Amino acid sequence: MKKIAGILLMVSIIGCTGSKIPFSERIPVAEKSQFIQLPKDWRNLRYGEIIPVFKDGPRLYLEVYNTMGSNELPQELWEKLNTEQMAKEYRAKKVILNGPRYWVVNQIEARGKSSDGKVVNFGGIEMTLRATIEKDIFDGDLGSKLYEENQVKRETTYHFLKDNMVYELTSPTGDVYRMQSYAQIVDPDLTIEQLETLDERLSPPEGWSYQARRLAEDETLTVNGIAYVISDDLGNSYQKIIQ
Repeated sequence: MKKIAGILLMVSIIGCTGSKIPFSERIPVAEKSQFIQLPKDWRNLRYGEIIPVFKDGPRLYLEVYNTMGSNELPQELWEKLNTEQMAKEYRAKKVILNGPRYWVVNQIEARGKSSDGKVVNFGGIEMTLRATIEKDIFDGDLGSKLYEENQVKRETTYHFLKDNMVYELTSPTGDVYRMQSYAQIVDPDLTIEQLETLDERLSPPEGWSYQARRLAEDETLTVNGIAYVISDDLGNSYQKIIQ
């Protein structure tokens, strides 16, 4: 009886230990084998993100992986990804496919963990960990609430060059959010040329406004810790401009 009890205790310990594997270790590290030469100007450069969502009591922990520096999100492999299967494999609450997306910035400088995060392989698509997000479970999943801020932990500088168009949302309180990327998630046919008249398609809450304008000089948006990001009706993402 003592032997059986000991075996049961060992099984119990193993089971508990397995369930406590840190979120950061649930997705195995891959040796980087995919490389692309990034252009000097990233404007309209295609990429994609995969965001596993882990639950820890009343908190959600999200990891944001993207394809930059590895590939331009091969469509055939992207369409084969099974998020339910991935969630089971990584013991995640769910897995979000965030793409295809296209940058509307001219270049990005990444620092710290946003630059040298771990590399993983999702169904043949290599990605790098670029940011993390922590939320209360009552806040809903990333992107579930439109025109509301998500706090994204990263260290980046976005470069917007003179004479390029920028696309901005202004809140009722005067906060300005500049588009960082547009998405072909809701509308697979959305193009960068359509962004100038996007106000004709969006349905923001009362008091919000949208404008497209051409820059008179170079501008940068720098984040050294927390970026405040919102999404519109079409899944396009915007970063808050902090003076």
